[in-house]
Amino acid sequence: MQSAAIWVGGPASMPVQTQRTNLVATVSLGIAWAAAVVLGLRMMLNYAGTPGEIGAVPPSWPSGSQIERSIDRSTLVMVAHPLCPCTRASVSELAQIMTAVHAKVDTYVLFFTPKDSGSEWQDTGLRRSAAAIPGVTVLSDVEGVEARRFGAETSGHTFLFDGGGHLLFSGGITQARGHSGGNAGERAIISMVNQEPTAHTATPVFGCSLGLHSQAGDKARCLR
Repeated sequence: MQSAAIWVGGPASMPVQTQRTNLVATVSLGIAWAAAVVLGLRMMLNYAGTPGEIGAVPPSWPSGSQIERSIDRSTLVMVAHPLCPCTRASVSELAQIMTAVHAKVDTYVLFFTPKDSGSEWQDTGLRRSAAAIPGVTVLSDVEGVEARRFGAETSGHTFLFDGGGHLLFSGGITQARGHSGGNAGERAIISMVNQEPTAHTATPVFGCSLGLHSQAGDKARCLR
């Protein structure tokens, strides 16, 4: 009697060479995937840690500014782009600053606004968040006129002036692009307003370009 040949499928029944080939292919794919993940994380970290541009910041309150500067206490000015996702962190840190010093400082947030722009620029979540902070006055900076006077080119750039109009601090109040949390800029401003010593008078600014050198603020730069 002849017995029927029975084939049992599965890895154990594959030729050894085929198993080795599949193993090599799987390992190679795993290495490629891991490398892609590492490269992506590195690019994200590099982007988050790359500061924005800073213009010519005047050493005292800019002449011609239409903002009302306080003469009996400090004045704090933040320049922002209403569509910049990175600036959410800056506004969050501004809220922390105001909790600590709001009774001792007049504070403005100037939002870049293209001429003849609509609600997509003038009624954003970022503007509403800034306006909701006690002690903060939100203003529209049409075509970035005030931003240029202060030397701001990156969203989130913050300035502190004393009652005499002298610049005390210029820089960002986040430790990286879009990252909330304690940072040197925030601590410096709180210390200065409270007339305490500080190690910093300037910090890098992490945020989107205000697009002052392009038409309508170059919305795409802020959303990349």
